[in-house]
Formats: sequence, C-alpha cells, structure tokens
Amino acid sequence: KMIKSKLISKYKNISHGFFNKLGGYSNGIYKSLNCGTGSKDEKININKNLRKVCKKIKCTKNKLILLNQIHSNKVISIKKIPKRKPVGDALITSKNKYALGILTADCAPVFIFDPKKNIVSAIHVGWKGAYKKIIYKTIYKLIKSGSNVEDLIAVIGPCISKHNYEVKKDFLMKFIKQNKKNKRFFTFYNKKIFFSLNEYIRDQLKYIGIKNIETINKDTYLDNNNFFSSRRSLKNKYHDYGRNISVIMIK
Repeated sequence: KMIKSKLISKYKNISHGFFNKLGGYSNGIYKSLNCGTGSKDEKININKNLRKVCKKIKCTKNKLILLNQIHSNKVISIKKIPKRKPVGDALITSKNKYALGILTADCAPVFIFDPKKNIVSAIHVGWKGAYKKIIYKTIYKLIKSGSNVEDLIAVIGPCISKHNYEVKKDFLMKFIKQNKKNKRFFTFYNKKIFFSLNEYIRDQLKYIGIKNIETINKDTYLDNNNFFSSRRSLKNKYHDYGRNISVIMIK
C-alpha cells in the first residue's frame, strides 16, 4: 500500500510513494513488503518486494538507488548509477528516471522537491540525523545547486508519533543543551518523557524558510497502520524487523 503526498501529487512529472508493509512477498516478522536489504529476511523475497515497488513507481530495478544508512548527516548527489550502495542518509538528483529510496522503521522519510529546478531529494531522518542537522545540510546542497528555499516543497512521511516515542532524561537534556527551545518537542506525562520527531523536523524546515510543508500523520508504531516499526518489534521481543520504503523519482 502506497501513501501519496497531496503537495507532490499536483506535479505530473514526479512519481512517488510512502509504502507501508502490505502487498509483498516476505513472511513471518517480515510480512509482507519488507524492503530492508540490511534485514535478515530472505534476499529473494526482498528483491521481489523491491521489484514490486519499482513497478508501482514505474522505475527500473537498476535505477532504484538505496543507501547504506548510518544515521549520519551525509548527503549524496547522484549523477550516475552508483556501482555499490553509497553510505549516508540523504540523496539528491536532477536526473530523470533515477528513483531515490529511503528505508525506515519508525524514523521519518522526508522528500524535498524543487518544482522550478526539477530536483528531488529523499532523506532518512531519525533523531540522530535530525540532531546532526541532516535537513539543513540537504537544503544547503539544494541551494548550492541553484534552488531557492521558497520554491521548495517538503513532505515528512510516516514515522513514530510522540505518543509512542518514549525517551530517557539524557535524551531530553541533549536536545535542550543544543537549544533551550527544543523543550517544546517533548511531552511529559506520568513521569515519562515523549519526543515528537516530526514536529522537530517540521520546525527545522520552517526555520530554514520552507513555506510548503506537509506532514503525513501516520504513526508507524501503531499496529493498525500496517508499518514496520523497530520499537514495536523490540517490545514484541523479535530479533529483527522489516523496513518500509519511500521512493521519489522525476519521470
């Protein structure tokens, strides 16, 4: 199942989707559209799932570019198909038919699109990447490529919501140390601390000057939303978990 952005859907030259875990070939804890090449799922099933995603996006399998994601702030510009997976957490391209893919299981997939310059970007944003300012670094690269901030469209995809994102005191302190204002992304309830990842990301996008921002409010932790979730897998004591894929491509 693929969720689309209202903002990006207006542009006929862009193919995109935030996929949940339904409609694939994997079994067990990876059921069913597991696209996590780094998971312990059977490779044959992962590849079948990726092919299915490519069919939906209408890209060829060899032009689906995935990263070796490391929760960094490393941004990679794609000019030609890489021989092996680039290491980093954000992709940018202005090439047609190059599909940029991000894998998540509670972290946020973020798309940034410049309709004037026809550049797309896909970012894997967990708390570490957001804290290390991967959003800023990606947008800085777009500006260096000639983008104007006010032309950019940003979409924050499905991720864990603050109701299910419990954190410890040192986590809170780390963010407050970075900026006292960060306290507003935390909720305190029953002696517990909760963090809103998508509000933190949204605030960064707004701060940079992006006007067109869409948040897809689907909590990946909730069972009935049908997403893979690393937190839910941990709670269920599973040894591993599947990954959701989000893909954007200039046609």
